[in-house]
Amino acid sequence: MIIGPESTGKSTLCEQLAQHYHTGWVKEYARTYLSNKTAPYTFDDLLEIAKGQIKLEEAGIQALENPGKPGSLLFIDTDMQVMKVWCEAVFGQCHNWILNRIAERRYDLYLLCNPDVEWVKDELREYPDLKTRARLYQHYKEAMVSQNVPWVDIRGNYEERLQTAIRAVDALI
Repeated sequence: MIIGPESTGKSTLCEQLAQHYHTGWVKEYARTYLSNKTAPYTFDDLLEIAKGQIKLEEAGIQALENPGKPGSLLFIDTDMQVMKVWCEAVFGQCHNWILNRIAERRYDLYLLCNPDVEWVKDELREYPDLKTRARLYQHYKEAMVSQNVPWVDIRGNYEERLQTAIRAVDALI
């Protein structure tokens, strides 16, 4: 599972890891959803995005050759932790449905992307300033520290990030 603030290389890292391990990856559903929306998003939109993300994740799991078998890898860009941070940062609250998915779903490893890479502007990103991105990163880090799934801080340039992630995945498998 790859998480972190926006514009920290989550999608790039997912794609690179999937290529490296010759497996699949699950894209971030929010991009598809928001690209088709003409009005500003709402609190309820975030619930629909979360549900769409879970559907993509489930489809990715089903597409694996041996789902559930040790060594079956699937890299996922964004999970309900991201949705929780997003809900709370923008609306000051989180949907219970998202909180319930956090409690139910289990992952083998989290890769937490640090905001130490250059901001890349696009029409869907909201927080170009490093101070906000660093504050959001701390929310993710607090979530990682308070759960008992292994996690690794991913930082440095894009090649360093990839190599750190590969070492973490190799140690797991």
